[in-house]
Amino acid sequence: TLGQLKRLNEGQHFLWKIRYGLHLIAKRREDRLLFDYQKNLAEILGYEDAAFTLGVEQMMQRYYRTVMELSRINEMLLQQFEEAILLNPNAKPKNINNSFQVKNGYLQVAHSQIFEENPSCLLEIFLLLQQEEKIIGVSAYTIGLIKRNLYLIDDAFRQNPKNHRLFLEIIKAPQGVTHELRRMNLYGILGLYIPAFGRIVGRMQYDLFHAYTVDEHTLFVVSNLRRFALSRFDHEYPHCSKLMQSLEKPEIVYLAGIFHDIAKGRGGDHSELGAIDAEAFCLEHGMSEYSSKKVAWLVKQHLLFSMTAQKKDISDPSVINEFSKIIGDKTHLDCLYLLTIADIRGTNKNLWNSWKGTLFYDLYNLTKRALRSELDDPIDREQLIVEKKSESLELLSKSSINMKDIIDIWNLHTEEYFIRYSANEIAWHTEKLTRNDNFKNGFIGVREHTNNESIQIVVYTPQLMRTFVATTGILDELGMNILDARIVPMNNDFSIDTFIFINNDNENQVDKKTLEKIKSKLSAFLKNTEETKIQISRRASRKAKHFSTKPEVIFKTDKNNNRTIIEIITKDHPGLLFKIGSIFTRLKINIETAKIITIGERVEDVFFVVDEFNMPLSKNIIAQLKDALIQNIN
Repeated sequence: TLGQLKRLNEGQHFLWKIRYGLHLIAKRREDRLLFDYQKNLAEILGYEDAAFTLGVEQMMQRYYRTVMELSRINEMLLQQFEEAILLNPNAKPKNINNSFQVKNGYLQVAHSQIFEENPSCLLEIFLLLQQEEKIIGVSAYTIGLIKRNLYLIDDAFRQNPKNHRLFLEIIKAPQGVTHELRRMNLYGILGLYIPAFGRIVGRMQYDLFHAYTVDEHTLFVVSNLRRFALSRFDHEYPHCSKLMQSLEKPEIVYLAGIFHDIAKGRGGDHSELGAIDAEAFCLEHGMSEYSSKKVAWLVKQHLLFSMTAQKKDISDPSVINEFSKIIGDKTHLDCLYLLTIADIRGTNKNLWNSWKGTLFYDLYNLTKRALRSELDDPIDREQLIVEKKSESLELLSKSSINMKDIIDIWNLHTEEYFIRYSANEIAWHTEKLTRNDNFKNGFIGVREHTNNESIQIVVYTPQLMRTFVATTGILDELGMNILDARIVPMNNDFSIDTFIFINNDNENQVDKKTLEKIKSKLSAFLKNTEETKIQISRRASRKAKHFSTKPEVIFKTDKNNNRTIIEIITKDHPGLLFKIGSIFTRLKINIETAKIITIGERVEDVFFVVDEFNMPLSKNIIAQLKDALIQNIN
């Protein structure tokens, strides 16, 4: 048609401008829209930064929308060729209802005025595709007809109760939910039916964290939730599958997935703005007030679970007690847990790892336990320590270690040790400490953490050695990505320090040769104790060089544990933890726990620290520390 020809010409003209600009920037033939060129290209083409959207993001949104439109036209043309050349033109159509029929396996309209006569058919067609398993797809002519009738999706269409029922039936369907949502997005239906979704179609975020456009990410999140709901995928995430399949109304989580990022790019808190959109949509579609508010709550709190797990010390009972009060009940916990995992897995394929899975699972179980109690502070420190000791003894009973030796070792541990380490870790440490001369001379232990996807290294040394600097420096130099660090002093002037890490390239395993090199370098340092011998020569990634993040250092007082919490936000680069650790060492600041969070090109690391007298940092030390960090970490 003339309309399709016009869109093809417009798309070609835009892509030629992009290609010509790329050639100017690269000063050679370059037909790849690489990350390195995008910002300069946007400037050449005249895109300017707006209040809530960068110029490069505006250009890339137009690029993605253009490619989507060309992809849609391409699908129609190829299908038209197939229908004309390969399929039987004289095949008799089979009527499904008064509006649709199937010919040669493709769904098509009964006549060309069907959408004008009954606009609801623009939604019904996707429900039929879910219900009729033998349908291959939509005929080329019908796709073109859908495109020409998109103008029918107006306010009256969106307010029609019949369309509300159809949309909810699509969301609740036993199969084909993600597939048809993707098709609705490709044909332009979804963005018109939910105008807020239309604004995020093709929208990208110019960073190294978000790998997909917002609409693609959103549909990946729904897809991940659907996989939890289908028993054939139970082997992937058994715990998530069990929870998802036990939900009475899984559509609540799907709708939360659709709306969780829908307000991106508007300014303000996208979680709060999206929650307002979600509740209004659900109420308008006839859902109960309780269900509507639950969807809105999930959208508003969709970052809460991951931020608590990754930025707070979840070994602290007061953190769990406070978190459980926000959650309220197990149903909200289950839904938020599922949405969080689906969200992270749908953001960037490199974000998810077994360590994160274990961290989230631990927070889920601790919160579930707290929710079962009717006490104001359901998780009691003393009770938790007793339980961990009991579990550790059960694990140690399988070994030949003398009970007296175990008690002697445990008497040197503080309460904080038993709070911060799991029963499995306590048993491992105890076994190492009772072996040979490890207790007197110190030791370095390495083992796979979970599912062979991360490594745990424990260093037992005199406290004066301050192994955080050495260990982070050595791991960084050898290309490791540190996820977590715990520094726990003992009563014999030693400390047990634990670091969990993976490869920087996110490969599942760290080879034995590299592990031996880590142990060797760390042993050499511990014998020498000269920090100057550690040099970080690894270079920053090529893409990271395109960003600059103004460093921020935020201080809070943790009154429950009598310590200071420091959050450091800055651009990620090799040797960062080594620099931070060196500054802490110079100012005699002791790290108790460190949460290492890398978000694309930036880090948001959290440190729980005390001064040399095991007290929160004074105002004077805080001032010195802030100046030193700002000057050295950028």
